[in-house]
Amino acid sequence: MTEENFKNGQVLLIDKPLNWTSFQVVNKLRWEIRQRFNIKKIKVGHAGTLDPLATGLLIICTGKQTKEIHVYQGQEKEYTGTFTIGATTPSYDLETEVDKTYATEHITEDLLHETTKQFIGDIQQKPPIFSAIKKDGKRLYELARKGETTEINARTVSTTEFEITKINLPEVEFRVVCSKGTYIRSLAYDFGLALNSGAHLSVLRRTKIGDFSVENGVSVEQFIENLQEDVIKS
Repeated sequence: MTEENFKNGQVLLIDKPLNWTSFQVVNKLRWEIRQRFNIKKIKVGHAGTLDPLATGLLIICTGKQTKEIHVYQGQEKEYTGTFTIGATTPSYDLETEVDKTYATEHITEDLLHETTKQFIGDIQQKPPIFSAIKKDGKRLYELARKGETTEINARTVSTTEFEITKINLPEVEFRVVCSKGTYIRSLAYDFGLALNSGAHLSVLRRTKIGDFSVENGVSVEQFIENLQEDVIKS
């Protein structure tokens, strides 16, 4: 890979590590590319944010390819992960501590599988209060961390596939294929409500964006290693 390749535009498939923000991945790759080729400036951006507690496919675009980011952002996405049943958190995931617990004795395998049907197709979903969506110029998570409450409007999102893949209560593993703008944390919360219980997201991994699969991605470390090898070869 040459400097010209990156400037003309590359689509990089990165397997985002746990506890990294998507922005940190972009910054790291931009810095590495600049260092390897002694470039002062190069455009680098990602197509679809992953939360720090999520892993998986992050599409990174460089150079002229950054103009196509919106195309990748609009494509369907596939996720796998784990819901923890019987407890909720304010953030709908593990970013915050459990605030309420609920009965789970009535939950059966049949009920879990049957309940997924309520969430296939177009659904109304409220984004989590701990999200990067802006309201009145401020990101919702900034308000949430100050303890401020605000009304969040529901919006229409779409899921084409939603299945339970493994049950070991209180943990339930799932796979979902959904549209842009779908919050899997909100899906976890709403799924818990539909069970007449509670739930939060405890594991999340993005496995596909459109035709791109995380199986064809590389870790940040592997990308850096490949970049160094290319420079040495050239």
